[in-house]
Amino acid sequence: MTPKFLGQSAPLPASPDEATLDYVPNPRIGTTYLVRFAVPEFTSLCPVTGQPDFAHLVIDYVPGETIVESKSLKLFLGSFRNHCAFHEDCTVGIGQRLAAEMMPAWLRIGGYWYPRGGIPIDVFWQSGAPPEDLWLPDQGVTPYRGRG
Repeated sequence: MTPKFLGQSAPLPASPDEATLDYVPNPRIGTTYLVRFAVPEFTSLCPVTGQPDFAHLVIDYVPGETIVESKSLKLFLGSFRNHCAFHEDCTVGIGQRLAAEMMPAWLRIGGYWYPRGGIPIDVFWQSGAPPEDLWLPDQGVTPYRGRG
């Protein structure tokens, strides 16, 4: 499992379907631990208007045999920049793809979307129940409160 992108120049994939995610061996197999990726500037496009949508994503997972290589994840998430999909499709699709390919012991994703039409939309998905002995901190994203 040699990463394709790490240490290499790589263009942003044109779409999520064209993006390749790299996985490397878990250096701590047999240890229950949480990996968190915070993506505070995620963007995609509204499938109806074509206008940009913005979200703060938080991806938490407990590795199985592999971990996702972060540069390939960055390129995958960046490929949504010109991708038209509803908030629910983006959030759940990212979680399901990571879960299917990486096969973690557990994965959850929180999509904290900024208002569209005056309504913020938060979308949550997880692969199942978290391991009982897992330290699982709050995702740390406050609900949208406007200009306060």
